Amino acid sequence: MNKKVLYILSAILLIAGILGYNYYQKIFGKAITKDQVLFVLSTDNLVDVKKKIQDYSKSPETFLWVSAKKNFSKPKVGRYVLKEGMSNNDLVNMLRSGRQTPLKISFNNQDTLEKFAGRIAEQIEADSISLITSFTNKAFLEENNLTEKSVLQIFIPNTYEFYWTVSPEKFRTKMLVAYKRFWNESRLKKARALNLSKDEVITLASIVQKETAQNVERPIVAGLYLNRLKKGMPLQADPTIIYCVKEVKGQDYVVKRVLTADLKINSPYNTYLNRGLPPTLIAMPDISAIDGVLNAAKHNYYYMCVNVDKLGYHAFAKTLSQHNRNASKYHRWLNSQGVNR
Repeated sequence: MNKKVLYILSAILLIAGILGYNYYQKIFGKAITKDQVLFVLSTDNLVDVKKKIQDYSKSPETFLWVSAKKNFSKPKVGRYVLKEGMSNNDLVNMLRSGRQTPLKISFNNQDTLEKFAGRIAEQIEADSISLITSFTNKAFLEENNLTEKSVLQIFIPNTYEFYWTVSPEKFRTKMLVAYKRFWNESRLKKARALNLSKDEVITLASIVQKETAQNVERPIVAGLYLNRLKKGMPLQADPTIIYCVKEVKGQDYVVKRVLTADLKINSPYNTYLNRGLPPTLIAMPDISAIDGVLNAAKHNYYYMCVNVDKLGYHAFAKTLSQHNRNASKYHRWLNSQGVNR
């Protein structure tokens, strides 16, 4: 074999090697340049995905090239965690299989089902309307002895793991399972000792939740309301009056002061006019409020109002005369601050 032939063969091998290396790099080489979360919508095609990864892909065009080579045409909807160094082959396989990474969904106490649905819709693919529709499904409510007002109680504020594409129905089901798990034998035993059902504990906890933001006060406030219930006294809980006002005026109506006229609102949630607990919860209580009820403090307090000497806390009283002194001090403070509503 003469030198010319060797040169030609060497050139062919070199070109083949270069082409092979480039081919390999397009498919298996490092394509993703940094960790990133990719959201693929139901309306997205491969070109849309290419546009979304262009800021953290060495060559977005090669993603389309590899997709074509692997006969891949439609990415599965999802939330995908991409890692630095991933190849186009890895990416295509991930989008083809729908191999999502679950995410942590958190929520705190929400006043209404609408606000809760909005909070969740910010974190998963489903919109708030589809979530509300699922939560208030008639068959679901009847099967679980719930109503459109009481269904809010099955959502215990915490952090949960879901896939971004979770359906409203699967989300609802998982939350119901978590709610049932929350009511373990220890909590049920404590509820029975208080002569309260789960629903009643949640209802009282929602009032405690709205009454005080201080975790340390919640068992004290719960104990006070339990004292009133045992004695047959109306709860006279201002949070229930604020709930009634918002039912009339709208959820965005701001109530900084409960007026005498508010106490006459004709509603089963008015705990000044009606004895016992309201029909359902008035807001979503968090775990500290629920456990505050289940572990209510034992004392002889029957009255409370805002402590103007320590704002954010309450002044508790055993007698009406003592409470009236505390209340007068609080009303004078409200007047001095110009708080009329």
